[in-house]
Amino acid sequence: MSVIQSRHRVPPIVVMGVAGAGKTDIGAMLAQQANIDKMASGHSLSDDDRHPWLANIATWLGERTDGGAVVACSALKRIYRDQLRRACPDLVFVHLAGDREVVTERVKARAGHFMPASLVDSQYATLEPLAADEVGITLNFNATREELTDETATWLANLD
Repeated sequence: MSVIQSRHRVPPIVVMGVAGAGKTDIGAMLAQQANIDKMASGHSLSDDDRHPWLANIATWLGERTDGGAVVACSALKRIYRDQLRRACPDLVFVHLAGDREVVTERVKARAGHFMPASLVDSQYATLEPLAADEVGITLNFNATREELTDETATWLANLD
């Protein structure tokens, strides 16, 4: 039995971080086609672009508070995370963080992905790390997927 399975209830989770941090390897990514097209053309998203997308994620999470859910979402700003928490107060965050140069190389290496490496700097400029009053854990994305999953599972098992 895994650590996560041993918990009575797993809270909804947002795997967050800049592009290339590895969110998609840990959770499922939700996106609107218009936003993908905008980023693919080299333009950063505005708060207005993100609002409906975050509202959809918040609704989806809010409908799954009893059974647990995992979403991959950059959630770079506190106001974005607050919007998600309003719909899902028990939401916790796993922030995959690390070196900008590593992320830039990862994004450049992606074949056919909508996110160009030219937007990595804007993502780091926008990023507001988890605050002390936000329930979450920050992990170094250079760890293996297995290590990240194990660290997250251990952390979740110790939440009360």
